[in-house]
This record gives sequence, structure tokens and C-alpha cells, in this order.
Amino acid sequence: MDLTSLLVQVVSGAVGGAGAGAAAKNYSLGTIGNVIAGAIGGGVLGQLVGSFAGQMIEGWVGDIAGGAVGGIILTLIAGVIKNMMAK
Repeated sequence: MDLTSLLVQVVSGAVGGAGAGAAAKNYSLGTIGNVIAGAIGGGVLGQLVGSFAGQMIEGWVGDIAGGAVGGIILTLIAGVIKNMMAK
């Protein structure tokens, strides 16, 4: 893991989280919430995806894809939990 890869994953996770919140309005955390959840998911889950799929997808493409997927997943999970707590 290097700092550049982590930064790319965090940024792509933030973009993925914002996109997930915009696409799934029922699970949106608000713009800032989506970006924060996406950035955290991109950093954490992007590292996990990178370690599992690192042999298949390497380099910038793997960092961007892993970060975006991580951001989308964590944003949607947080949105589902938020909706469950509100009921």
C-alpha cells in the first residue's frame, strides 16, 4: 500500500458515495454525508478489494474501481441503517 493509491481510493470512494446517494434517494445521507461515507468506504474497502482482486486489476484502474465500489457499498449500508433507525 502506498499513499498515492490510498488517496486515489478515497477520492474515488467519495465520488462513488455521492453518486450512490444521488441514484438511491431513499438511502441518501445528504451530500456531505454521502461524500464522507464514500471516502471512508473507498479508503477501507478499497484496500480490501485491492488485496483480494489485486492480481486481476492492478494499478490506477484497480485503485479507482476498488475505491468507487467501497464508497458505494458503505454509503448504501449507512443509508439502509439510517432508514431502519428512523422507523
